[in-house]
Amino acid sequence: MNVADSMRVASALEHLGYQSTQRAEDAQIIVLNTCVVRQSAEDKAYGRLTSLRPLKEKQPELVINLMGCLVGVKGHQRLKERFPFVDVFSPPSDPGPLIAHLTQPQIRSEEERLTQKVFAALDGDLLIPLDERGRMVSAHVPVVMGCSHACAFCIIPYRRGIERSRPVSEILAEVHALVSQGVKEITLLGQIVDRYGKDFTNGSNLAGLLRTIHPVDGLERIRFLTSHPNWMTQELLDTVAELPKVMPHIEVPVQAGDDQVLANMQRGYTSGDYIRLVERIRQSIPDVSVATDIIVGFPGETEAQFQRTSDLLAALELDVAHLARYSPRPGTVSARRMPDDVPEEEKRRRFQALEELQEGVAERINSRYLGESLPVLFEEKVRGRWRGRTPTNKLVFVEADEDLRGQVRQVQITWTGPWSMQAALPKKALPVQPGKPLQINF
Repeated sequence: MNVADSMRVASALEHLGYQSTQRAEDAQIIVLNTCVVRQSAEDKAYGRLTSLRPLKEKQPELVINLMGCLVGVKGHQRLKERFPFVDVFSPPSDPGPLIAHLTQPQIRSEEERLTQKVFAALDGDLLIPLDERGRMVSAHVPVVMGCSHACAFCIIPYRRGIERSRPVSEILAEVHALVSQGVKEITLLGQIVDRYGKDFTNGSNLAGLLRTIHPVDGLERIRFLTSHPNWMTQELLDTVAELPKVMPHIEVPVQAGDDQVLANMQRGYTSGDYIRLVERIRQSIPDVSVATDIIVGFPGETEAQFQRTSDLLAALELDVAHLARYSPRPGTVSARRMPDDVPEEEKRRRFQALEELQEGVAERINSRYLGESLPVLFEEKVRGRWRGRTPTNKLVFVEADEDLRGQVRQVQITWTGPWSMQAALPKKALPVQPGKPLQINF
């Protein structure tokens, strides 16, 4: 979501005639877009902001804009007092205060600027930043802003506000704009993306949105994240299975494998519910890959409860597990009511245990692709090799002299590891004869 927000701000500034620069020292405007989902991210934001102060003192005309979840949607007086050298404070996903500051200097108060909802870079006006234009293959499109679910550990509802779905027409216009600038793959974003349209009265939902976007000419692939077990409907799964452009990859966090921990997290389901959901996903979508999120060291988590999480991960054999150590976020239910009583050393041990477990699972899953022919959408060249992804979101590297950016090419997997695979391009593609399948020589 922050990547999408940053692109939106860059687009708004380019509409005003600004261009990006690689060095903060050369800039007239610096936007620091922040994340606070974990303490380490918040600490990094504070450190970077503090490092900008000498630059502001040296160049008083420099405009510094602090944006994102560190600012939040409920006011920022404390930040203004701590960082008086910051010129503009912007809530998440909103370039309006910065644009108002630059275009309407007569508006002096921060409160007035916050009322100037200038979404210059939304929808059909969205420009890919100049240094990425013609190079960006995959782009993120927010469809649900904020969240109203309020898991016990999550700061997002407090910083990004209540759940708000964007109208279908706005999303479709943004997709058209991105594809017209060379984007081949769109990822629809929401804190709980499955809840798209729940705040509307017209029956809009994520399955319908996927069907609306699917016919866009030039769009090769569609993905969405992140899902929630409680809101993943059979209609959505059937839509993923039916539409060729919607990739067979589902991100659905479990967070823990113990029912009491899940209840303490306020997740609203049991481990058994999650296991049945994964079974339903696999039954509904052929050759699907499934990714999950897990938090270790949640308040009160015992060794036995952690072991149940480990057992669940081992039993389900999911393609990807995004792991995190619990970090108390001020204002959340867990921070207010539950002591952070799992020692940091123990959190680290549990994290490493799951990391080693998942590495073995991923290695076994990926080894099944060895020698297979798979379609890969190539995104960029990294250290002399082209990087791309399969429909199931597997990372693939290919050595090739030709320009593969933005192309979907059939490749043969020559090496597999837990986190990526290597492949070769076909030496010759034979012409397709009527009634016969395509034959590829490697």
